[in-house]
Amino acid sequence: MYQPGHLEDVRAEDYGHQAGLENSQGGRYRPDKPVTQPPPLETIPLIISGPTTNRVDLVFFSDGYLASERQKFIDDAMRLALDVSQNQTFNTVQPLLNFWGAFSPSNQSGIGIDEPKQTPFGLYRPGTTLRGVYYAYPDVGRAACDFLGAQCDYPILLGNDPLYGGLGGEFTVITASLLNGPLVLRHELGHSILDVGEEYDGGFAYFGRNAAHSRSELPWKQWLSDPLRMDESGNLRVERSNMAMQAYPWTLLNTTEPWSINFTSPGTYARFSVQFSLAGIPDKGDLLVTLDGHDLGWKPRTAIGMDRWFYDFNHSTGLEAGEHELKFTLLSQEHVGVAQLCSTEILEYGDEETFVSSPGFYSLYPTYSENNETTYRPTNDDCLMRLVTTPNFCNVCLETLWISLLKNLSFIDNFEEHCEASSLMSEEHKRLVKVLSVNLLPLAGFRKSPISAKESYTIVWQKDGTILSEFNNQTRITLDGDKAIGNYSVHVKFSTEEVRLESPMMESEGYYEVTTSC
Repeated sequence: MYQPGHLEDVRAEDYGHQAGLENSQGGRYRPDKPVTQPPPLETIPLIISGPTTNRVDLVFFSDGYLASERQKFIDDAMRLALDVSQNQTFNTVQPLLNFWGAFSPSNQSGIGIDEPKQTPFGLYRPGTTLRGVYYAYPDVGRAACDFLGAQCDYPILLGNDPLYGGLGGEFTVITASLLNGPLVLRHELGHSILDVGEEYDGGFAYFGRNAAHSRSELPWKQWLSDPLRMDESGNLRVERSNMAMQAYPWTLLNTTEPWSINFTSPGTYARFSVQFSLAGIPDKGDLLVTLDGHDLGWKPRTAIGMDRWFYDFNHSTGLEAGEHELKFTLLSQEHVGVAQLCSTEILEYGDEETFVSSPGFYSLYPTYSENNETTYRPTNDDCLMRLVTTPNFCNVCLETLWISLLKNLSFIDNFEEHCEASSLMSEEHKRLVKVLSVNLLPLAGFRKSPISAKESYTIVWQKDGTILSEFNNQTRITLDGDKAIGNYSVHVKFSTEEVRLESPMMESEGYYEVTTSC
């Protein structure tokens, strides 16, 4: 869920305000506006890939964790960091990232409902809806991140709550939900780091490199699976689909009256899907979902408990023309007051010729906003920015992730200079030579763990403006005698099949002066 701001600013009475400062004469200086102070912070390294000065640092800030729940916070933060950085999502860019925990004890455990509890950042959710989790004290969040300086590039407010919820924007907000926490973290970091909007239907924020507002301005032309896929007018073909119905009921279900909605189909599509999300319904016998009286065969996601989950029922035949009814009937009196229908949608698709549903196909797929306005996305359901239950970005978003992370980084960590005995001389005639080394970001052949994507470094050294071709693609060069003294530069270009755009972010230049010989 993308949110550019927050619902409201609530003054933090127990955290974050300093009433006055001592002046040089020992009196009290009382500013017109209180100075926001960070809460007490204990910084804990979680996954560290390199120096803060040349890494992107993501920090989990605790909210709603008592002092006695410190270890729970560390465990929650580590679980989330490992989940998003190993094997999927941020795996290939993990060498660019550091993950930290920043623990601040709260006076109350958990997050608030409708209003914040006594916690550093005041996380709360509006009512019972398992969707957005908001922060009441943004100034405290900014002060906490500023206090850590270069160690805090992307602040993540982690709420001590077992259920679905989150927010993207200035702060990434997530909960400790075992199933949904990692999914929401990936999605909300997508908003925060990539600066892109949604891909799912029914939203309002469609922008960035994963959204096109016309067929003539397509940010992912380099990823199109079939650039010659045209319509009768010679324009890039749009995959044929229709949103027959969409609703966000956010309603509590009861056993006395089913929740139902009627919609109309034109009857001209070959396939359709029924999609919905539920919360508070842990067992198969608790709910009956029917379309035109036919049981869809719903059953809850394994181990979902009372948390929210998303369900998708695909049908290989089309809907008949005319009116249809989708109905949700709660069968369990035990879950009245907690069983919730969050969202539902009916999408219709053309056949495989007019709507390619195969994973990995890049084209123009319509996305329908809350006002039923159409934009386009790169894939059908390949991206976690569309389906929060999908663990990976599509190629377009992954490419954007690389470029976004590299904006303030150099591929060069540092230089090292030392003297050592020449290996080219016999033992009795050995002499010292100067060795100059460049340490690069641990990508390509320097990764600790290999990845499937092909990638490489191209390295070119110069001395006093002259290319040293004998040292091409080497990170270590040997310099003999007084000839070692001079000004050196190294140009490093990184290539990965995950980035097809030509971007200056994929190159770095470093400079070093050798002032003495060995």
